[in-house]
Amino acid sequence: MNDHNKANAIGINHIALEVGDIDDALAFYGSFLNFEISSQSDNAAFIYFGDQFINFSKGRRQGPDDARHFGIAVDDKDLVRRTLKDMGVKLISEKFLDFLDPWGNRVEITTYAKIQFTKADHVLKGMGLTHVTKTDDALQELAKKNMVP
Repeated sequence: MNDHNKANAIGINHIALEVGDIDDALAFYGSFLNFEISSQSDNAAFIYFGDQFINFSKGRRQGPDDARHFGIAVDDKDLVRRTLKDMGVKLISEKFLDFLDPWGNRVEITTYAKIQFTKADHVLKGMGLTHVTKTDDALQELAKKNMVP
């Protein structure tokens, strides 16, 4: 039920991550993800996944994340798993493919096809990802919420 005295949350536009070095962050994440660099300086960079982005900001000072994390949906989770292992990245959780980046940001890699999060068809087309589809389970979860075409 919508409360008309409150704004409706529509989605997450971006995540801001503090890192030690912008070039190193772009190299690390660029080792296992395709993305577009929108802008970059010595203190910040913005990488886009279609209509969403990560803002890398120089200056992380806190310790490694424990349970706090963010998830990135990909088209090939197994490819990311193999690449991370080849990079020597220690996985925190094999099942959920969680790991810490070099600055202690906890990241979870998930499979786009198996989750409810959905990009609009025109965004997927613009990203060159028209081959990506949802599993029946994901579609059933969306159908329970009246969120399938």
